[in-house]
Amino acid sequence: MYILFWTLLLIILYSYIGYPFLIYIVSLLVQLFTLSNKKNQNSTYEPDVTLFVAAYNEIEFVNKKVANSFSLDYPKEKLHHIWITDGSNDGTPEALNKYDNIKVYHNADRKGKIGAINRGMNFVKTPIVIFSDANSILNKQSIRHIVSEFQNSVVGCVAGEKRIITKDKDNAVNAGEGIYWKYESFIKKCESKINSAIGAVGELFAIRTELYNEIEHDTILDDFIISLRIAQKGYNIKYAPKAFATEGASINIHEELKRKTRIAYGGFQAITRLKGLLNPFRKPILTFQYLSHKVIRWTLVPISILLLFFTNLYIATNENWNGFYTIIFYLQILFYLFVISGAVLQSKKTKLKLFFAPYYLFIMNLSEVMGLIRFVRKKQSINWERSKRENQS
Repeated sequence: MYILFWTLLLIILYSYIGYPFLIYIVSLLVQLFTLSNKKNQNSTYEPDVTLFVAAYNEIEFVNKKVANSFSLDYPKEKLHHIWITDGSNDGTPEALNKYDNIKVYHNADRKGKIGAINRGMNFVKTPIVIFSDANSILNKQSIRHIVSEFQNSVVGCVAGEKRIITKDKDNAVNAGEGIYWKYESFIKKCESKINSAIGAVGELFAIRTELYNEIEHDTILDDFIISLRIAQKGYNIKYAPKAFATEGASINIHEELKRKTRIAYGGFQAITRLKGLLNPFRKPILTFQYLSHKVIRWTLVPISILLLFFTNLYIATNENWNGFYTIIFYLQILFYLFVISGAVLQSKKTKLKLFFAPYYLFIMNLSEVMGLIRFVRKKQSINWERSKRENQS
């Protein structure tokens, strides 16, 4: 029982603290002993690029997204705009057709986001394609920061940073999601300095067009699969934090749980489709990062959190509630008290955003369990439904 306790505890600590700390230290060493190639980059490097948006019923965001896209700091004649609006019936394609500089490809059939991407990639004629979501707003210099990374021939994918709009006072979802993405950005930044960031987010990422291969029609995490398959080919995924996309958090915890459960399903699906990354003899560093950052967190951590509580309870009871194991158990009780408090006060806004961190962490791991159940039962539609989010204005 003691061996089980320590195994479970170390899995949790390694996933959330140990791995981030390890890659941070290694990234510092890499920076110390290697010369940056930034000095050799050409500031006038401006290849043609395509800003690609796959949108389903995004009429409320069309004008704001188009205005943002047209305002980006990049030569207008070299920045091409493609929107795929398959299945949209709310006026999205009609609204887009009013703009002369946008090519809109619409199909009445709705075959999910990956179906739209697979179809739309046939229309991309530029060497670099930048994917972005309709409800994400890009910073003015984002295209330039992304493009500059492709001067390195080893880079096949560039991942932008996702930022959640936060306020002085936030509720559980805003606070939790904001903290989570800052934490994820830190990890990806360190991974990128060492070797390759593990995955990209659909809000903003780019690839060399020639590296795109059609993705299975039922794929859920298209951004993750596309980026890591490029890494499997021997290219790096570079993380570019100065290129960022902002969006509002989910409007409530129900919407966030729905979104996270779908992502969790996609994570288990990705594990089955990226089997090559589980082989440490092919790309040992990439495999180590993939296992540490994603696979362990998706598969082992949720069950470890659950079993640790009961294992700890058993040991503490048998030791008459004295010593180290009792302290750890009381700390777990404190954690769950914060979870309960977060659930009760989830709609309240506070400046003490870390107060909601335990609750959000619990929701994340609950979604992994729900996603696994859904994956086993094969109960997940390929058609994406955008979660209701906070207004960005």
